[in-house]
Amino acid sequence: MAHAAARVPASRVAGRAASFAQVAAGALLRGKRLAEPDTLRARAAAMLDALDIRLEVHGGPLSAPGRTGTLVVANHISWLDIISLLAVEPVTMLAKREVGEWPVVGSLVRRAGTLFIDRSTLRGLPDTVAMVSGQLRSGRSVMVFPQGVTWCAGTGGNFRRATFQSAIDAGAPIRPVTLDYLQHGAPTTVAAFVGEDDFGSSVRRVLRATGLTVRMRIHQPLPALPGVDDRRSLAAQAQAAVCGAELSAHG
Repeated sequence: MAHAAARVPASRVAGRAASFAQVAAGALLRGKRLAEPDTLRARAAAMLDALDIRLEVHGGPLSAPGRTGTLVVANHISWLDIISLLAVEPVTMLAKREVGEWPVVGSLVRRAGTLFIDRSTLRGLPDTVAMVSGQLRSGRSVMVFPQGVTWCAGTGGNFRRATFQSAIDAGAPIRPVTLDYLQHGAPTTVAAFVGEDDFGSSVRRVLRATGLTVRMRIHQPLPALPGVDDRRSLAAQAQAAVCGAELSAHG
């Protein structure tokens, strides 16, 4: 992980940190009301503003029209992915259990109604699939990161297939989304949160970054038809849409 441009002065870093802390504290004070869609979207957008991060969105919305919710699938690079997606549309997040333990962000996503899974065991996988399917049937869109872990540029790792079964069971569309990060228009890994990196170090890199933009490309939805589609083919189609766009963007 590295800066692709000059870092901001210490005084500006302190100002960003204070602004981010103020927005985060205000969000936590909302309690259960944080899960209200308008509140959640506004608070997520305010967090990006506090960090001087620009959000660039192509396409949308995340939820496709229809009688069910949408299974939104994206590549995973940073803790900022979650905030950026919520700033566009406050869908229900499905995240690994460890996310709920992250400082600040963990408290926020728990209060925002995030669903957590334990990736260390397969025992609870059928229950997770059923839970996501129920959310989709109820009309609630669910956001998942099917790579399972974060990657510096978001292009590594095969999409895990299990959650795509939820879309098939609910007859819900799948919305692929590509995320990438730029500094002054050039690709950057400064926002990545991977490997042995700790949350504090990642936050400090973001606070020092200049000209940081989250670019979000929202692709056409994929239908998931019971009796026609299978989770293997849907995962492959979604990965091609998400990572194919990312690969071409980075040359």
